[in-house]
Amino acid sequence: MTDPIADMLTRVRNALMVNKETVEIPSSNMKKAIADIMLAEGFVSDVKLVEDGFNGKLVITLKYAGKKQPVINGLKRVSKPGLRTYAGVENMPKVMNGMGIAVISTNKGIMTDKQAKAANVGGEVLCYIW
Repeated sequence: MTDPIADMLTRVRNALMVNKETVEIPSSNMKKAIADIMLAEGFVSDVKLVEDGFNGKLVITLKYAGKKQPVINGLKRVSKPGLRTYAGVENMPKVMNGMGIAVISTNKGIMTDKQAKAANVGGEVLCYIW
């Protein structure tokens, strides 16, 4: 697999389209950090790490509002392995005029665009979530 983050976002997107309650994703530190950001921002209900003898699996409990209307309206991978995208603190992207978040990989860890701006750091723009 050449792009594990895109695979994670695609698994979540596909699970949302068929109204699944949970989605299982092979675990890594970066995927766990992205899932924790989604949990902190209120896009998912729960994130658990289940050991399976290998790296483990992330079990993400998806969140719905009303009659199976997903809380996450869109997921977009920005920086790809073939074309990396970086943003400085002065040109940090805004997603849906502040309604969504951009996940940024900085030298201080993986954080949202608002946290990166507050910490005065830039980095690689991993994905948008709205």
